[in-house]
Amino acid sequence: MKTEFSAEAARKAATAIAKRTGDRKPAIAIVLGSGLGGLAQAIQNSVRVPFKEIPGFPEATVVGHDGAVIAGSLGGREIVALSGRFHMYEGHSAALAAFPVRVFHALGIRELFVSNAAGGISTRLGVGDLMMISDHLNLMGSNPLVGPAQEGETRFPDMTDAYDPGLRRIMRTTAEKLKIPLREGVYAGLLGPSYETPSEVKMLRLLGADAVGMSTVPEVIMARALGMRVAGISCITNAAAGVTGAALSHAEVLETTQRVSAAFESLVTEFLARPADVQLSSAR
Repeated sequence: MKTEFSAEAARKAATAIAKRTGDRKPAIAIVLGSGLGGLAQAIQNSVRVPFKEIPGFPEATVVGHDGAVIAGSLGGREIVALSGRFHMYEGHSAALAAFPVRVFHALGIRELFVSNAAGGISTRLGVGDLMMISDHLNLMGSNPLVGPAQEGETRFPDMTDAYDPGLRRIMRTTAEKLKIPLREGVYAGLLGPSYETPSEVKMLRLLGADAVGMSTVPEVIMARALGMRVAGISCITNAAAGVTGAALSHAEVLETTQRVSAAFESLVTEFLARPADVQLSSAR
């Protein structure tokens, strides 16, 4: 039930994290997707808190997910990184998949950066491309806000600009500065864990999806309900089923993310290092 992952439960988890990380005041939370956890190595003066030490957090079970909250500095800003996430295909509820975001909010964080590995649907996207998420399709069959409304949560959040336009502008400018090609598109979140069939990919293309994956959407919905600003990047690790005829595998996902990790890490670090005069104030 959602009450297991309530605002009160989030405060308890946030307190457990704060006891380990000290008096740090993180400004932004980063969710690291499959194979993208290498960014955690760049976090300076870091403190690692394993999931098992945080109330309400299960252990990470997916290859490519470390299973820890890491606090430190990156790009000159105090941050908290979720190295690994909870997927609904593991049997977790949407409320649990989004629970870390509620915990970040309880820590005082008002900006969220999400990342994921995704299959490319659009012919504009090639394997290894970084796609800034402009919008998403929630096709996961659930919503983390189902159940009693929690403290600090908007009952009917506006999802018109789920991915903050101001943060997206900064991301584009950052990519141009670094000469890193950056695509932009719509992410479709499906339940998984099976990859999509070619017919399902055709359907997703007709619905307007450019990439498809099995995460992220619950986190973004929760963030918007709590008034947090969101930016996101998908690493296109493979062509979705039927696009090229090639077979799909998780090993390919990890291989591709490793290959593009340097560009991803540079983009995120520089994005965080933006000058103070373009920092965006929190909505709440």
